[in-house]
Parts: sequence; structure tokens; C-alpha cells
Amino acid sequence: MQPSGRVMNLRQVFVSVLMFGVAGLFLFMYLQAWIEEHHTASGEKLQQQIINQDSKLQLPEDLAMAPKNCAAANLSKRQTSVINSRHSREKARPLIEVASSLVRQLSEQQKMTKSFLNQLKQVNLPPAVRPLNKSLIIDGRWKTTDEAQEKRRSFLYDFCKKYNRENQLRTHLLHMVSRIYVEDRHKILYCEVPKAGCSNWKRILMVLNGLASSAYSISHDAVHYGKHLKKLDSYDLKGIQTRLNTYTKTIFVRDPMERLVSAFRDKFEHPNSYYHPVFGKAIIKKYRLNAQEEALKTGSGVKFKEFIQYLLDSHRPVGMDIHWDQISKLCYPCFINYDFIGKFETLEEDANYFLQLIGAPAQLKFPNFKDRHSSDERTTMEVVRQYLKELSRTDTQLTYDFYYLDYLMFNYTTPVV
Repeated sequence: MQPSGRVMNLRQVFVSVLMFGVAGLFLFMYLQAWIEEHHTASGEKLQQQIINQDSKLQLPEDLAMAPKNCAAANLSKRQTSVINSRHSREKARPLIEVASSLVRQLSEQQKMTKSFLNQLKQVNLPPAVRPLNKSLIIDGRWKTTDEAQEKRRSFLYDFCKKYNRENQLRTHLLHMVSRIYVEDRHKILYCEVPKAGCSNWKRILMVLNGLASSAYSISHDAVHYGKHLKKLDSYDLKGIQTRLNTYTKTIFVRDPMERLVSAFRDKFEHPNSYYHPVFGKAIIKKYRLNAQEEALKTGSGVKFKEFIQYLLDSHRPVGMDIHWDQISKLCYPCFINYDFIGKFETLEEDANYFLQLIGAPAQLKFPNFKDRHSSDERTTMEVVRQYLKELSRTDTQLTYDFYYLDYLMFNYTTPVV
């Protein structure tokens, strides 16, 4: 055979193979399209069956507030994908059996969602500035304290009326009540603000609840680690609602900068098996130049300036802590309408007046002892000024800004820096 003939034969073979390949490709594309069309039709049919089956379950528009494991009324693309996947894996089972199983599962999830949302809708907080029941006050000596109390309540109400965003209310309900302690005998709700007399307040609640005969006999560990008191978030939604609507709610606050310095002195200037290794080591490592090995190992000796650097850092090496977190984020005073607002600056007077209001035993008085480090000087504004000398003017202003909302809510005066 001549060379030219061989070339022609090779070309013919090449063209034949190419045409066969193209034909195969077209056949594959056609089959793929047919399969997808068939599965899509099946999926749509199944989806329509489920939608028709559940059309009577009308979920509220605020479904987004329900737990993440609750299903929406209509199937999402992801759910349709799951259905198709299951159908492919279970070829041996009839389609209607798979669909029936999924309908039952989805229906149960929707019922749970609907029940949850119906319960949640029932949680309506009481009107603001509810009048205090003063029927048990028989002593005229409380007049000045009562007038101060009414001014605080009115001031907070006016502030919240101006700045409150009601659409955030139900989204964070359980979180908002997580710092509130419950005393059922005298129907009290107390929101704990650390470094504002909270240890002695919990002692009082334990006495009122019959857990101790005297506040002075309860140790620090029993107060903070004994778990004798219940918190409001341990109740179901109905229990939370009932107590928020009927119990006397109280909060005790403190000048934000005093509270901050008090927390620093307590947690970092004394031996502490938690705050030094958890917070101290991270703070020293990030904010101290040329830190000594011993300091990095123990976390002891954090300076106030370093602590403030950590506080103001948007990328903190460790998270926030309740001892220096803002009161607005601990007790949510604009969403939970507290009936009584005490201040650390007038702690004993306010606390004993409150005990009279709720009908506590006459012999029960608020304890005046310092819970820990009793030999230390109390943190006053004069002490605070000494610590502020370690900070630059800018850091001082930024620290005040960090607690600005607390200053506004409780009518504290922001010092000029």
C-alpha cells in the first residue's frame, strides 16, 4: 500500500473514533438530563405532598427566634437535597414510604416549634415603674431613702423609654435572666452585679429562704460555690413569666470605675488560683514587653495599665468576666423593669429599706462586713484616682467610654479627664 493510502485510512479511523466519541457524549448528556428531570419531578412531587400535608400548620413570622433544630413550614434547598439523597440510597423502598416518614418527622418538628413560639409569646414583661407596695413601711425614717428610690426608678424609666429597642427583647430572654437569683418565700428577684455587695445579698437571700439563721454564719465558699440558690433561667418559660410579672425585682449598682478598680484589686493583687493562670498569664503575655519567665508562668503581678489594655482590646486574648462586664449586659435594666434600684454608695440604707418593703423578719439586717480581704482599704473614688494615674489621658477616657451606658442608666457623674 502506498504511503498516501495509509494516511487516508488513518484519517478515516480518527474521524470515525471522533464521531463515535461525540455521539457518546451527546448520549451521556441526554441520559443525565433525563435522570435529573426525573429526580426533580419526583422531588417536587414529594415536596408538594409535604407542603400540602402541613399546610394547616401556620408558623409565625418570627420563626427565626425558635431553636436552630426547628424546621420551617416550607422545605429549603438543603432539605430537598437531603430527600433526594435518601431516595437514591433507599432505592429498594417505595417512594411513598420515604415521603411518609419525612412528613411525620417534619410535622413533629413543626409542632415543637409552634409550641415553643406560643409559650414564648406569653412572656410579657410588666409595665415600667410599677408602684412599690409600701404598706409594710411603718417608720417615717425612710422618707429620704424612698424619695431617692423614686427618682432612680423614674430616671431609668425615662432613659430606657428614649433608648430602648423592644425588637431585641425575646431574642435574648433566657440570657437576660441568667444572672437573676430567685427567693420564692418572699417573692424576690435579685440581679447579681459583682463588686456591688452581691456576696452579702446572696447571704440575705439564703436567710430569707430558710437556708441559714444568720447572714454572718455563711462562709464565702457557701455563698459562691454552694449552689443553694436558684436562678431564674432554671425555670420553664411559664415560671419565668410568672415571677417577672409578680415578684419584686431588685438590682444594686455601683459607680462603674469604682467597681472596675475593686475587681482588679480583688482578682489580681491577691493570690488567686483562677484569675492569675487564666487571665493574668494571657494579659502579661500580650501586653508586657520583655516579660519575665516567672510572670509568664504564674500570671501573677498584672499591672492596672496592662489590665486596662486588655479591657479595651477588641481582640482580647481571653473573654470578658462578670466582675468587670457592663451592668447593662449583666442585668438588662431597659428590658427587665426593676422595681427597686439600690446603690453601693448607700448600700446598707437601701438594703434595709428594701427588706422592710418585702416584709423580711424585723431582726434581719444587711451585713456590713467586707466579704474578703477585710484588712484592705475599701475602694473609694480617692483610691480610684490613684490607679488612674497609671493611665494615659486617652486610656482613661476610653475606659469611661466603655462604661458610658452604665453611667447614663444610673445617673452617675462621669469625672472630667
